[in-house]
Parts: sequence; C-alpha cells; structure tokens
Amino acid sequence: MTKGVVWLLATFLLTTVSSAEAQQPAKTPKIGWLSARRALNSGQEVIVRMLRDLGYVEGKNIAFEYRYADDKLDRFPALADELVRLKVDVLLTPGTPGALALKNATKTIPIVFADVTDPVAAGLVESLARPGGNITGFTSIEAVLAGKRLELLKEAVSNLSRVAVLWDPQSPSSAQEWKESQMAAQNLGLQLHSMA
Repeated sequence: MTKGVVWLLATFLLTTVSSAEAQQPAKTPKIGWLSARRALNSGQEVIVRMLRDLGYVEGKNIAFEYRYADDKLDRFPALADELVRLKVDVLLTPGTPGALALKNATKTIPIVFADVTDPVAAGLVESLARPGGNITGFTSIEAVLAGKRLELLKEAVSNLSRVAVLWDPQSPSSAQEWKESQMAAQNLGLQLHSMA
C-alpha cells in the first residue's frame, strides 16, 4: 500500500513539476501532510524515504508541510484549511478523519489517502471503481473482513461462544467494522461484547 501511495504522489509531482517548468522553473512542489499524530516509524517516514529513492529529496526538489492534530480530531478542519491556504500541490493523509477534513477544505487540490477502511461509506468517493472529484487513495476494506475474522476465530476455537470486540465509536471505519461483526456473529451463533 505504501508503494502505491508513493507512486501516486510521484505521478502528481511529475505533473506539477512539468506544469511548473512551463510557467516558472524555480517552483518546488509541496506536499501537505495531515495526520492525527506524529509517530515514530510511521508511514510518513516510509513515504519520505521512498520518494527520496525516486529522486525527490525534501529540502532540495520537494517540500513537505506537516500538520498534526495531536490526537484531537476537532483540530482537523482548521489544519486542513491551513494546508490549503499554503497552496500545496498535493495533500496526503493516512486515515478517514484527515481525508474528510481535506475533502471539505478543497475541491481542486489532489488528495491521496493512505488507509481508509471504506471510502464509499465515509462519503469520500462515489465508488471504488470511479472515485470522482479530487480524491483517491488506498483502502484495506477491513469492515468486509470482519465476518471472515470471526469465522476463522470460531474455527480455531471450536467451543467459542462469546467474543469481545474493541472498536472506536468516533471512527466511521471502526463503527462499520462493529456493524459487520454483529451481522457475522449472528450468523455464526456468537455473542459479541462491545469494548467501545
């Protein structure tokens, strides 16, 4: 998935550089990064390293504008607006809350999300086949796999009857997984306990 994100970014950057060269050769493309938190060994570091491997070196021929919400999701809209005002060339975010904030902040700057469970249900894209608009990215489609996980767990533990499920009611993707888990549990004769 990270390689895919990097290739999408590289494509946007090549387009930006070509356009910039036709207008003004000194423009350095900027990537806006919006995340809930700064994390060690994060996807952000992997993306920066992979872009460097493709010849895009931060501070040399590419610039990043990083914004972190410090785990306060209500900060996302203001941070997204700030990145848009900086006129970045492409916006990148690792999850649903950041992607929603960026989508609400701009209809023109390309947005790439790195891991959204169900971008259609979240209202980010029209469909997986044809996202539409200025937003695209990668999905793990985890909610669809919730039932399969319970099925495998039941196969591994033959006398399984109750399962505790950790989920976050504030996260659209987590709420969707909980819903899918409930339907699958009913079919498998399992009793679920919410650990929200």
